[in-house]
Amino acid sequence: MHISGSKGRAIRLLAIGLIIGLGAYWAGSRWGQQVPSVVNALHSPSPAPSEAGLDATELETVRIYRQAAPAVANVVTRTVEYDFFYNPVPVEGAGSGFLMDNDGHILTNYHVVQGAQTIEVTLGDQSRYKGKLVGSDPNNDIALIQIDLAGRKVTPLTLGDSRNLLVGQRVLAIGNPFGFQSTLTTGVVSSLGRTVQTRENTFIDEAIQTDASINQGNSGGPLLNSHGEVIGINSAIYAPTGTTAGIGFAIPINTAKRVADDLITRGRVRHATLGAEGRALWPRLAEALNLAVQQGILIERVEPDGPAAQAGIRGGTKSVLAGMQELRVGGDVLIAIDAKQITNQSDLSLLLNRSQPGDTVTVTIVRDGKKVNLPVKLGGD
Repeated sequence: MHISGSKGRAIRLLAIGLIIGLGAYWAGSRWGQQVPSVVNALHSPSPAPSEAGLDATELETVRIYRQAAPAVANVVTRTVEYDFFYNPVPVEGAGSGFLMDNDGHILTNYHVVQGAQTIEVTLGDQSRYKGKLVGSDPNNDIALIQIDLAGRKVTPLTLGDSRNLLVGQRVLAIGNPFGFQSTLTTGVVSSLGRTVQTRENTFIDEAIQTDASINQGNSGGPLLNSHGEVIGINSAIYAPTGTTAGIGFAIPINTAKRVADDLITRGRVRHATLGAEGRALWPRLAEALNLAVQQGILIERVEPDGPAAQAGIRGGTKSVLAGMQELRVGGDVLIAIDAKQITNQSDLSLLLNRSQPGDTVTVTIVRDGKKVNLPVKLGGD
């Protein structure tokens, strides 16, 4: 039978289509059912993390982190600065903090909130709040802020005792280094009793040194012991390279508790005062003034009816020029308090910071070439 060209082409096309269809069906039957199984595997929930295989120390670390992390805050501050052309430039800063009570009080570092116009707090569960600065103590680099929990139940961190720490005991630090919220690092207490000057008139007294990694953004976060209690506020790092070098410092929690109590009950921190002003001696000045000592603080002025004046400490009686500086000379030279040597203003500030208003201390002065010990009842500002 002869089939015309047009009909022949139609039959060939039909045959080709049939072959393609059968091939697709065969391929689908062989491999097509595997695709849904891959998709299901990708979207199936991951198995819950298992604590099986963890040793006792790891289990304890996991427990402490889970318990403490929700109360650790990410503190973001905003302020406005001005460029060369007086155009306003918004500036944002960030640090850490932690809930210390059910009233929404959060302890942090003063340098975290210094100059802030607005404060935003994000807790570990990602809940956000507007923060209010209650008060601060720049001398100890401590600040207290508060958030309105609006009746929401929280679990604040337990404040421990920083008096009986031991070098070598394990510690944990939680904070927000470089913006990575709720980051945990661990280490040990590396040393105790350090005095770390952070700025000209700011220092950490009795600092806790630790090798737990502390970086930018960790400031203000808690340093915890193995019971999950706060023993310090992470505050500074020794960083010659700009990143952690395994040497971090924390403010003892006992200092922070005293500051927080003053801020909550009085609205300000009371500092012990001597009621006297002076300047550190240097050898050439001591020689020029024919003084019997070359180190100490030359008392230039005493506050009328202040602690120093009531104790009989004398200020300068006349003014002289020393280079480009005007000095009041003729007064006493303070060389020690409670037998601890005083050579400059930092020494004096440190010893006063360790005292409380109303404490009586023994002040050693040099007058007319002789040492004199005077009891002084410290005042308070």
